[in-house]
Amino acid sequence: MGREHWKKIWVGSAGNMVEWFDWFVYATFAVYFADSFFPKGNDTANLMNTMGIFAVGFFMRPVGGWLLGRIGDRKGRKAALTTTVTLMSASAVLIAVAPTYEVAGYGGVAVLMVARLLQGLSVGGEYAASATYLTEASAPGKRGFASSFQYVSMTAGQLCGLGLLILLQRTMSESALHDWGWRIPFVIGALGAAIVFYLRRNMLETEVYDESGAAQDEDRGTLKALWGHRREAFLVIALTMGGTVAYYTYTTYLTKFLSKSAGMEKQTATLVSFCALFVFMCLQPLAGALSDRIGRRPLLITFAVGSTFLTVPIMTMLKGADTFWKAFGLALLALVVVTGYTSINACVKAELFPTGVRALGVAFPYAIANALFGGTAEYVALWFKKAGHESGFYWYVAGCAAVSLIVYLTMRETRDIDLGRVGKKAAASPEKAASTV
Repeated sequence: MGREHWKKIWVGSAGNMVEWFDWFVYATFAVYFADSFFPKGNDTANLMNTMGIFAVGFFMRPVGGWLLGRIGDRKGRKAALTTTVTLMSASAVLIAVAPTYEVAGYGGVAVLMVARLLQGLSVGGEYAASATYLTEASAPGKRGFASSFQYVSMTAGQLCGLGLLILLQRTMSESALHDWGWRIPFVIGALGAAIVFYLRRNMLETEVYDESGAAQDEDRGTLKALWGHRREAFLVIALTMGGTVAYYTYTTYLTKFLSKSAGMEKQTATLVSFCALFVFMCLQPLAGALSDRIGRRPLLITFAVGSTFLTVPIMTMLKGADTFWKAFGLALLALVVVTGYTSINACVKAELFPTGVRALGVAFPYAIANALFGGTAEYVALWFKKAGHESGFYWYVAGCAAVSLIVYLTMRETRDIDLGRVGKKAAASPEKAASTV
């Protein structure tokens, strides 16, 4: 790829990293600030309440997907990406200064809720805007490789959060972390978002968008236009279901599962997650490049088969893992399986829609799927744990993957689609050009 392509990938990925750092540090540091916003007593109940607010952010993602997807299709990908990082910066500041229960009662919960709503709006648009931007900005035949950097940057953001947690765990006392140390990552996130805002203001628009003529289409970025591609929208929801549940299970929930269920020390559990995620991050471009050679469906099918049949044994063994290496090996195995989804899901979704509705087409249905499945994964896991049937969650994850497997087996291949011509032949009869499940 040429220098301009790499520049676009770098700017898009750097912003995405900061966005997801801010999003994930909430879950990463939840074990330290859960008791700050609720009456002290039941640790599991307080964590459930805190993760419930985490899930609320996901339910704002469809709104963010619609609003920012509309901006991305009507004003350009650059405009949407600049807006998302502004919202994320504001939310990080709110969490950093939120008053505790002892200071303001449930007022702190209200501030936390508003912040998560803003984060939901931001991330609801960020995923689609960055997926669309990276896919359109890539060189021909390299879309899988280029778009894989979305999860490279997402994971890098999470690694930065975990790395910061490890650093704070080793330089601060447990009580200091619980009292005020958990605010540090949100201050850093707000500063990082401000820097990214500057970078994105000077980024280049994609050639696919500039040359498409989509900016002159009055229906661009509207729900009316999306309805004309409703089969693709439902396809996005179905193919996302299994992937998002598995991803959040083995990323944001893993550290808490190892510490609360497997009985592992917080520091060791955090280190396991950090090391496994680092390898996972490095695998994304390799898998993305592989999809450019053999197609998207083989990787998606491999993920779904592995997740359907391996989730229960992996989670069962993880609960009994008593050493770093056992936990690391199992976590890495799970994340290798998930790579079949994460490395290419961005470009697969972007390849389904024409330019004038691509950002909204990716954003809105993906956000719905995440609100229903990804955002609730940790809460469902904790619900099963509190009910005394923790293994039920393992079967839930496997079942979601099985549903997506059916979709992957029946959907069409998208690798060789011309982004500039998607939907053009469907002008007279949209149904004939729609993806089939």
